[in-house]
Amino acid sequence: MSWSYSCPHCSAGLNPDETIVLVGERGDQRILVGLHPEPGNYQAYLPPGFDVEPGSTWTFYCPVCRQTLVSTQSDRFCAVDGPYRGPKHRVYFSRVAGEQATFVVAAEGTHERHGRDVKKHTLDLLGEI
Repeated sequence: MSWSYSCPHCSAGLNPDETIVLVGERGDQRILVGLHPEPGNYQAYLPPGFDVEPGSTWTFYCPVCRQTLVSTQSDRFCAVDGPYRGPKHRVYFSRVAGEQATFVVAAEGTHERHGRDVKKHTLDLLGEI
């Protein structure tokens, strides 16, 4: 299955191949990060030799328009848009390194939850799509 994601601000495609490419920032650290596109798959691709401290909070940005992807509904999550199993969906993923929590929310109100840490979060994300 193929997943295609875009920036919620400028609609630029974020995965030129099978990896979602974002700018990640924490303090003075700024890197390109590749994320696996499948909700619930938490594989991240980092620059060689770069380690991410578990529990650290990262801010992700669109590499095209440079707008923050931090959700206005919950600052613990970032969001990207994508057609996932049909019409437009918004995919929310945790900003905390090592935390596995992803929400897929459709414009019509349906949603899916993925990850071992998803039960830690109660989100009302429907108004943002």
